[in-house]
Amino acid sequence: MGRRIEVIDYDPHWIADFERESAMLARIFNQRVVDIQHIGSTSVPNLAAKPIIDILIVLDHTDDIDSFNRFMEALGYRVRGECLDAIVPGTPGRFYFTRETNGFRSHHVHICAKGHPDILDKLAFRDYLRAHETVALAYADLKRRLATEHRFDNIAYMRAKDAFVKSVLADARRWYVKQRFENP
Repeated sequence: MGRRIEVIDYDPHWIADFERESAMLARIFNQRVVDIQHIGSTSVPNLAAKPIIDILIVLDHTDDIDSFNRFMEALGYRVRGECLDAIVPGTPGRFYFTRETNGFRSHHVHICAKGHPDILDKLAFRDYLRAHETVALAYADLKRRLATEHRFDNIAYMRAKDAFVKSVLADARRWYVKQRFENP
């Protein structure tokens, strides 16, 4: 049996959790940090989510990413690499770390080098959901239904969300670029 998929109501404490965690992570990556962002569903106010804090760290480069592994492990993170051989493959150039708290997955850290296309996607998706409540509510409804249907199958849960995420992401990219570059 796999990890239990649970989607819960938004918890405003997720913001403080992100802030605490990002401060610790900033000390690890220090001068290399270009940006640290709270991403994923827990970063969208009022959005139901799995209670896992997703953090995006943008570094000046990731050529020596493995040199940070022991520091991440000291914080309780599992080093996952790019996860290119996973059932649902990761993204080349995006490095992944996970942490459990009290036996439950609690944090995901995604690390990319400045300019990696995943950065735009993660921020565009988050900001689009923040600005489009109807879309966020539809996503929450979908996630709740899928969490019930795939209670112990995270892979099926991720795959079932994929079409929705991709369709929203196409709109989100256009919207995000317009917001950032046409309406400064």
